[in-house]
Amino acid sequence: MTGSRYQVYLAALPEVCAADPALMAFTADADGRCEVFAWDAATGRARQVTDRPRGTLHGTIDRDANVWWFDEDAHGAGRWLFQPFRGGPDLPGLTGVPTGTPRGLAVSDDGTVAMGLGDGRTTTVHLGRRGGSAREVTRVDRHATLSGITAAAGLLAISGPAGSAHAVTVLAADGTPRAVLSGAGEHGRLWSLGFAPTAERDELLLVREDDDRYLLASWRPETGIRTYPWCAFDSEITARWYPDGGEGGDEGRTVLIREDRHGRSTLHRACLDTGTLTPVPTPPGSLLDAAPRAGGGAGGDVHYLWTDTAHPPRMHSTAGTALPALGTVPGRVPGDHRDLWTPTPDGPVHTWLSLPEGHGLPERQAPERQAPERQAPESQAPERRSAPPPVVFLVHGGPADHDRDAYDGVVHSLVASGFAVARVNYRGSTGYGPRWRRAFGAGVGLTQVEDLVAVRADLIGRGLVRPDAVGLWGTSWGGYLALLALGTHPGLWQAGVAVKPVADGVAAYRTTTSALRALDERLYGGTPDDVPEAYARSSPIQYASHVRAPLLVVAATRDAKCPPGQVRGYLAALRAAGARHESMWLDSGHDGYEGGDHVAVLRRAVVFLDRELRGTQGGRGTQGGRGTNGAYGPHRDPKTPPADRRGDSGRVRTTAAAGTGTAEHTERRTAHAEGHHPQRPARG
Repeated sequence: MTGSRYQVYLAALPEVCAADPALMAFTADADGRCEVFAWDAATGRARQVTDRPRGTLHGTIDRDANVWWFDEDAHGAGRWLFQPFRGGPDLPGLTGVPTGTPRGLAVSDDGTVAMGLGDGRTTTVHLGRRGGSAREVTRVDRHATLSGITAAAGLLAISGPAGSAHAVTVLAADGTPRAVLSGAGEHGRLWSLGFAPTAERDELLLVREDDDRYLLASWRPETGIRTYPWCAFDSEITARWYPDGGEGGDEGRTVLIREDRHGRSTLHRACLDTGTLTPVPTPPGSLLDAAPRAGGGAGGDVHYLWTDTAHPPRMHSTAGTALPALGTVPGRVPGDHRDLWTPTPDGPVHTWLSLPEGHGLPERQAPERQAPERQAPESQAPERRSAPPPVVFLVHGGPADHDRDAYDGVVHSLVASGFAVARVNYRGSTGYGPRWRRAFGAGVGLTQVEDLVAVRADLIGRGLVRPDAVGLWGTSWGGYLALLALGTHPGLWQAGVAVKPVADGVAAYRTTTSALRALDERLYGGTPDDVPEAYARSSPIQYASHVRAPLLVVAATRDAKCPPGQVRGYLAALRAAGARHESMWLDSGHDGYEGGDHVAVLRRAVVFLDRELRGTQGGRGTQGGRGTNGAYGPHRDPKTPPADRRGDSGRVRTTAAAGTGTAEHTERRTAHAEGHHPQRPARG
């Protein structure tokens, strides 16, 4: 675009019309905002469907080729609307439904619509004919997500916290419970991945955590849960039904499985009737999203979104279907991009390291790129090509998330500005198995900071980075870890950037969303009233007087997830302690769809880090910026990939790795669009 010098894109696959796979809906740039578009693969033409001042993120398409989107206000509350694929008036999905936050949309083959909406503490599911009046099917006094409807609209699936006694509830269309599937028993947590896309059977796809692995499972009314032990993985997976794999077909019930392991992705095709698991070839790297589609001959068509650290996301179709362009940076981005492993008592910590041009290691001395058994290489100082650069630890949020071999526009901007970037998959991260997820031995946050400290020492010991120029940058839960590290280990860091952070654990708990209160209770073992010492030990505000490094804090005035009040309290504590700091306030919520905010944050942060870590006044900062729901950058500079969370859409659309959280897909995240299950209230 010409006016603002940056673009926004959402690194997610288009949604596809089940009856006509050439018709799709996707989200892309419109004057620096995310908006929903219709795409006709047969003609290669796109039509902009939405045009909202603050952008539109949640969108999908139903079997009758109606394009849907969530029309929300500045606080995230609104309603679902739809429009015919070729254009027409904006129509309400259901009438008589109050506004709320989106908690699931499902449309059956006959046009029956189910909507999940939240109002703070409760979740309500409404049902009705598309465009007609709604009736309330169920109301629960907790956060839940509508995760599917059968093709004939006879059953609905509601997802709760994956580790709870009501992990999945199956309801009849009149709201009568048909089954309550527990994730709290001996078999471990449970995730719902949607009903089979056929009217021939009612079958719900599931993933179950079992000890230190994840297994595919399914539920049917006549047989209950059936687990497939031959389909087990040691790190998080997600799965989708093949649209052509109905009963009576040559290959029967078939699903596409994506595993995220050690920061990279693999695809598998599983036939549940024959018990066969077949790899689906894809290039090495990360698959931010993958979905089986109708057509394409033997094996069907698979759409996937591929990237690695050096290459921005690209859409692919195994059948050669024309897909819309993302408009990302062409070619390979600069820098030397590798991964390394740091020994710790709980096992080696995996880090993605990006070095500026001229600072890379000779190939014979490069850190190991693969560690199948997670064995750490010896920590020794290799020869280097030039003096080591300053380093920024770009701390991922979550904690149920991980950094991966995937393009990141912030990494691109920092490396192009002369910084090394370290992305650490600390304990609690996904992608390394359930035990790594549960490893919080030193306490919430404190365990993760221990890993950041260990990796810092390892990088310095290897001679890869400057010991006197180490910065931290995190968003949401990553911002929380940055603040906690600055306060608990003040002598190790020379600068910090915390964007929309948890700064006061108790105040955040009192004022955040219900899903995040539940997440805090799970992490800490209770409420602040139950375990006040645990909250105090892990709260950055307790250590504000210890902060010595210059600090930039960015917050949002309408942030419901990391509320502004607790950030203001932390800033007041910094002022009282005489700590050197700056603040920047955005007129937005936690997740924004406007490119301008993200570009402004990136510019401010890069200049700040340049000044504090290298002593420059103007900085070389490139433009671009990573937000929580969009990707931004100028035409000639880096563009930033977004968080992968898309809208509640489709009858059975799930893009995320199961095994990654509890029940809210609209909560805190900032990582890439590998597609997280609608059940994760990750803080970053």
